[in-house]
Amino acid sequence: MPSDYNRTFIAIDYGSKRIGLAKSDPTGTIASALTTLEVMSDKDALSQIRDILEEHQPDRLIIGYPVLTSGDKSDKCREVDSFVEKLGGIFEGPIERVDEQYSSQEAAGIVHAHGKKAGKDKKRIDRLAAVIILQRYLDDNPAG
Repeated sequence: MPSDYNRTFIAIDYGSKRIGLAKSDPTGTIASALTTLEVMSDKDALSQIRDILEEHQPDRLIIGYPVLTSGDKSDKCREVDSFVEKLGGIFEGPIERVDEQYSSQEAAGIVHAHGKKAGKDKKRIDRLAAVIILQRYLDDNPAG
């Protein structure tokens, strides 16, 4: 494997007020929580994300895509599509949408299992949701 080979991915759990971020290890095997951004607008979000992209130099971005259980696009999918288009202005690599069904509920369950009240720490849930989204992607797309 060449030394410049990079499978570092950053996952985004998009929200209009909070955006959870997760990052993979350089081999693209394990996802871990990165941070939760508190944002006022997409412009603010893109500015904060740009700084993170410069710091971590990911190979690609993975963004949670909230399709309905029927498989149809939700209204939120259109918001994510618009945000992905804007992300393309600050990131030249691939941006992949990944079904995020139940990731927030799963994250809340993890927080609750650790004896915490999920409603009290929405920032933690957003970070964990991003980890879940990214780990699903990594598990479905192992390094070859």
